[in-house]
Amino acid sequence: MPKITFIGAGSVVFAKRLIMDILSYPELSNSEIVLMDIDKERLDLIYALTQKIIKKLNSKAKVIATLNRREALYGSNYVINMIQVGGLEMFEKDVEIPRKYGIDQTVGDTIGPGGVFRGLRTIPVLLDIAKDMEELCPNALFINYSNPMAMNCWALNKATKIKNVGLCHSVQGTAMQLAEYIKVPYEEISYWVAGINHMAWFLEFKKGNEDLYPKLWQAMEVPEIYIKDAVRFEIMKYFGYFVTESTHHMSEYIPYFRKNPERIKELIPQRWDYLEICKSGWQPHYEKIKREINEEEPIIIEKSHEYAAPIIYSMETGNPCRINGNVNNDNLITNLPKDCCVEVPCLVDKLGIHPCFVGDLPPQLAALNRTNINVQELAVLGTLEKDPNKIYQAVMLDPLTSAILEPREIKKMVDEMFMEEKEWINIFKNKKY
Repeated sequence: MPKITFIGAGSVVFAKRLIMDILSYPELSNSEIVLMDIDKERLDLIYALTQKIIKKLNSKAKVIATLNRREALYGSNYVINMIQVGGLEMFEKDVEIPRKYGIDQTVGDTIGPGGVFRGLRTIPVLLDIAKDMEELCPNALFINYSNPMAMNCWALNKATKIKNVGLCHSVQGTAMQLAEYIKVPYEEISYWVAGINHMAWFLEFKKGNEDLYPKLWQAMEVPEIYIKDAVRFEIMKYFGYFVTESTHHMSEYIPYFRKNPERIKELIPQRWDYLEICKSGWQPHYEKIKREINEEEPIIIEKSHEYAAPIIYSMETGNPCRINGNVNNDNLITNLPKDCCVEVPCLVDKLGIHPCFVGDLPPQLAALNRTNINVQELAVLGTLEKDPNKIYQAVMLDPLTSAILEPREIKKMVDEMFMEEKEWINIFKNKKY
């Protein structure tokens, strides 16, 4: 049975979700689950919880916990990555330093100064993991959940031979939201979505042969619905299609809506900052897990809509499934740059992941995607080539940053981020920046 390795398993809440998904399939119920993290306390927590889940499901699965990455990788069939390099301390710098300069990121993990610097910290670690995999499990599939998704997968595709796919839940999550907006059961809708991670487009949205976009345009006219997703509805109003990532996220990737606090409050009256959620909001989840381990609270087995488990199930059994995955643009979206990272429908079977041909996106959508791809490309090249100038240029090309700051101001901000995060950015040692 498959050996499934979790790198960064100390992301306890998310690891719990994926472990329950995997073990809920009878065909995967005697898998070998290997949990690896650099934080022993968190690792012990998810190990104890996994034992409880195995017992509750009456599964024959085997679980191992280790602090040794090479030990965890040896002989793996699937490697699920969910690391956050630098932790909350560096995440806070990603957000707070740009905020001093007027760049108000609600998340800061995709593009923008926060996304570029998260990529700077993460890509070298992913390349180290891939190098180990080439030696210890060369045929394994690397399943990446870490952001910045497009930069990470682009770098892996460019610099390694490891099979990989990047997974996000924004496509299926948005589909559920849209179904709710138009009062159609989610199980009855179908969709064709393509673009880039956090900016993919609902090119088709249907119930049977019925186009559901007219219902979505009607829903936009309902004030209570519009204000829930004002940024995305504004994008649909002017560009014609609904986008996958949330109003909070999407407002970071374009130059229009986050220029001043007044406009932000008008379109996003309910403030949502992921850093604050991470700093204060997860503790109740950890306390709940401790209660579950101590059998003070029951473990509720629920399947999520994440794609990792269906991929493993389909590759192990041959029963196919369809996902949306982040893959190399090998002539899949023909009006986006070759070899960038695109998010497209993929079929999965015993032979692996088969990305679907999309062709040209509507030109206005491809144009919006390219503004983000520009940032991703310079950030990836700057990291792989160890060229700090390309990192400055990546941030200067960011749509929101360039709408607010001049190049000299951007350089000053990036200088400060380099200085404050130097402990975690090792690739530029002995180089001036």
